[in-house]
Amino acid sequence: MKNDFTVFILTYKRPNKVITYKSLREAGYTGEIILVCSTDDETLEEYKKNYKDIEIFDKKDYRGKFDMGDNFKEEGTVVFARNAVYDIAKRLNKTYFLVLDDDYDLFNFRFDNNYNYVTKKIKKNFDEILDLVVDYYKSIPALSIAFAQTGEYIGGKKGGLGKQLCIKRKIMNSFFSSVDRKFEYMGRMNDDVNTYVRLGNTGKLVFQINQICIQQKLTQKNSGGLTDMYLDLGTYIKSFYTIMFAPSCTKINLMGNKNKRLHHIISWNNACPKIIREKYKLTKTDKNG
Repeated sequence: MKNDFTVFILTYKRPNKVITYKSLREAGYTGEIILVCSTDDETLEEYKKNYKDIEIFDKKDYRGKFDMGDNFKEEGTVVFARNAVYDIAKRLNKTYFLVLDDDYDLFNFRFDNNYNYVTKKIKKNFDEILDLVVDYYKSIPALSIAFAQTGEYIGGKKGGLGKQLCIKRKIMNSFFSSVDRKFEYMGRMNDDVNTYVRLGNTGKLVFQINQICIQQKLTQKNSGGLTDMYLDLGTYIKSFYTIMFAPSCTKINLMGNKNKRLHHIISWNNACPKIIREKYKLTKTDKNG
């Protein structure tokens, strides 16, 4: 791996369950892994016993520096860490980095070299894969790139992201980033969705690739992290944060087949500016009639 690259795992109250750390090593990643913890975590001493590379930040240093979307005082949310990681990377002289949550148990291929749909666990060459993604990221103006998520392949090769290689203008759960391409994460809940929709609104480029995906534990079945907040407020409140940040292109609707729940829906036709072909550009003659 390149010297100016590292992987940050954002973790909270899970000193004995940083599943992503083990999954990265099982996938063949040999590079640096740094855990990002906050001073308000009462399990901090356990983290220090279990892991060597830990960076600790104080959420109070970031209060008022980004839009929380509310005026609540509670700070049990990952959005503080997402914004703090840029400063941590800069202090450590890491230009490029991948930001992950702590609950990913698998990294999978979803297409083979012949573009056929597969589900194949990555076992040995994650260093090479990350190098390729970082090199690609360096060559384009995108603020961030993400891997897709398992739930987006429902229906296999006939549905969702399984039909063909493609990109979507969203970033969730994994963020290839750079200290030179800093942007603000926003909102107490649904911060990743709030952020990629607002970035899209303003013409900024972020997207996910679907050849590789991450698999994570069910949020409300895995204690620690954001689970307490989800159990307390549920996805109903979570989705409304995105409505507040982008009311022109998002709405609430029922999601699921049998066990339906309210969830946000994004109208991508209204979310991002359109690129108009050069041939439609007005000339001086056109303007004068």
